[in-house]
Amino acid sequence: MINLLPFTIEDSFELISKIKDKRMLLQFAGPAYHFPLTKEQLEDDLKTENRFMFRVFDQAEHNVIGHAQIFLKEKTFLLGRILIWDENNRGKGYGKKIVLELLQYGFSRFDRETAELNVYDWNTGAIECYKKVGFEIDPDVMSKACIDDEVWLSVNMKINRKTFRSLKQK
Repeated sequence: MINLLPFTIEDSFELISKIKDKRMLLQFAGPAYHFPLTKEQLEDDLKTENRFMFRVFDQAEHNVIGHAQIFLKEKTFLLGRILIWDENNRGKGYGKKIVLELLQYGFSRFDRETAELNVYDWNTGAIECYKKVGFEIDPDVMSKACIDDEVWLSVNMKINRKTFRSLKQK
């Protein structure tokens, strides 16, 4: 079972230590953070009243396995900065559990009918994970990020409260 625990500035060193290079930071956080990730960047996010930051705690293993955030927007809430530390834990269903916990948190606390997230189009494993939870790609919302000599296309995915509730019942 996965729990979302509040992220504090004391947790910043652990998160920072997991970000190995600028490509990993861009994949994890989008273009908002700059490499190297610093305590000050995380402090700025913690001060943002519409941002909710979490440590992802695995009850079975009794340890923190990752990080996730929710950003409250005007009409939706945005899931983001989801990171599972250990690559060996990826593809084992943790991502789906984390996303379900984030959606439960968001839909139970915020007066929003829609949740969304952004993911790079080449990250097919993450896209499949989000589809399994019930997210659908919004073809009208895309953005680009440049790194080295590459352009990464970010696609937007959405799920509404009604879809989440119906899938949760299954």
